Amino acid sequence: MRFLTLLASLMCVALSVSAAKADRRVAFVVGNGSYKNVAQLPNPPIDAKAMASTLRNVGFEVIEGSNLSRDQMTEKLLDFGRKAQGSDIALFYYAGHGIAVGGTNYLLPVDADIKSEMDVKLGAAINIDLTLEQTMGDAKVKLVFLDACRDNPFAAKIKSNSATRSVNVQSGLAEMKSGEGTLIAFATGPGQTALDGQEGNNSPFTRALIDNITKPGVEIQQAMTSVRAQVNEETHKGQLPWGHTNLIGAVYLNQAPTTQVANAAPTAAGVVPAASGSNDGVELEYWRSVKESNKPEELNAYLAAYPNGQFKALALARIAAIKSGPSTTTRTLNAGVDPAAFTDEASQLTEDQIGLDKNQRRDVQRRLTGLGFDTKQTGVFSEETRSVIKRWQAARGYPSSGYLNKPQHKALLAEVVAAPPTASDNSQKAARRASAPAGSSAPAPAPQRSSPGDAAGAAFVGGVVGGMMGGMFRR
Repeated sequence: MRFLTLLASLMCVALSVSAAKADRRVAFVVGNGSYKNVAQLPNPPIDAKAMASTLRNVGFEVIEGSNLSRDQMTEKLLDFGRKAQGSDIALFYYAGHGIAVGGTNYLLPVDADIKSEMDVKLGAAINIDLTLEQTMGDAKVKLVFLDACRDNPFAAKIKSNSATRSVNVQSGLAEMKSGEGTLIAFATGPGQTALDGQEGNNSPFTRALIDNITKPGVEIQQAMTSVRAQVNEETHKGQLPWGHTNLIGAVYLNQAPTTQVANAAPTAAGVVPAASGSNDGVELEYWRSVKESNKPEELNAYLAAYPNGQFKALALARIAAIKSGPSTTTRTLNAGVDPAAFTDEASQLTEDQIGLDKNQRRDVQRRLTGLGFDTKQTGVFSEETRSVIKRWQAARGYPSSGYLNKPQHKALLAEVVAAPPTASDNSQKAARRASAPAGSSAPAPAPQRSSPGDAAGAAFVGGVVGGMMGGMFRR
């Protein structure tokens, strides 16, 4: 009965959330790396996928693509332009090769084959200024993030084939000015080149964007200050993001419903900051920021702000689950584990700090599989492995991010992993089968990993709640 009551409450919450009002947000997110005529970049598709997921979590409709040709990029841009018309926030993100010729910046599709300045200007590359004007021109707030400041791969060809020595082909991208209601951010300064990052991970600039721009209650220009500081520190002052802004109001991608918001300076007419359109929209943003928290005080803060809120039943249920704690089996596994494993949420940055090489990543995958969290042992943390890490973290009571930090990695190494059966093990099993009563088909006891009842129950309830919440927030 309790479960049915909770399920009924969840359904009521789902129905009420569908009516919540929010501002209209549209994003173009593309990462090009598999170039046909110049050096390939391994990370832009990974960057784009991570950015798209981050933006969807705060209510953006995302037009997403990876490794696009000229025609494919044009098709995506046309779709973005149609959907961004009259939007409250239009966001443009690109990772990959870019080029600056004659002070104008261009993006390079993966099939670009540029031999001269004429090739660039006649359509082999995509003019950024023209693209932004045509696709985002009438959006109320325009945010542009360009992780395209790698070294110009066609510079030498263009210069050697130029009819005049005066052609200006820069390293990196050229400076751009922003129009009213616009913020433009580059991975590094004009004419400089940016780092692509360690293969298989996000670039320093994209990682900093993901870490900062959707923090609850953080205004976008404040977030970009944090982005610059993080990249500068991570690259040991080798790269400093640069930007230009002409915003005329405060813009939040994840606005927290606190008195701070009520007391914020009024925005200029015609600019609609994120989540400022209605109380329902503000509450939704707040719930998104705490719904996966393992800290009761954060969930209680939501209940204090919204004592009769749309997500009250979910918040109370999650608090109860946190207070009841993990199963006996899980508590035994967690005995002696660094408390930081339970409180510190891991990220790509904390995982990078561990310094795992390919063999160590394969060892992590082997251990997870041995513990019953099956994943391929490739030495690369794919989306499948990230999902498995999340399940392992949830089963142990750690924050479920899909990334590791040092305390969690140490805890995983300390767990006893089931070893493959030996010849002796097989002999003992055969002897037990031979001594079993005739007609008996009972299998030998399997090595105990965790309580099947706990796991099945958690999987069922988690699937119901997760499916419903996923349906709510994909809108």
